[in-house]
Amino acid sequence: MIASIAAAFVAAQVGQLQQAVAIKMMQMNANASADSAKLLDAAQQNINRLANVASGVGGNLDISV
Repeated sequence: MIASIAAAFVAAQVGQLQQAVAIKMMQMNANASADSAKLLDAAQQNINRLANVASGVGGNLDISV
């Protein structure tokens, strides 16, 4: 009887740990998705700034040092 109560207690503790890990992973995934959306938005804004640049600008860029 005592062994089964102890086993149930341990199982409950393991279940709580698994739930806490799952919640943390979901939060990390949500944060990563939000960061990705911010990055894509910033990239779109940068591309929009370059939309009005004249044709050929930057085509002959010398990057040698």
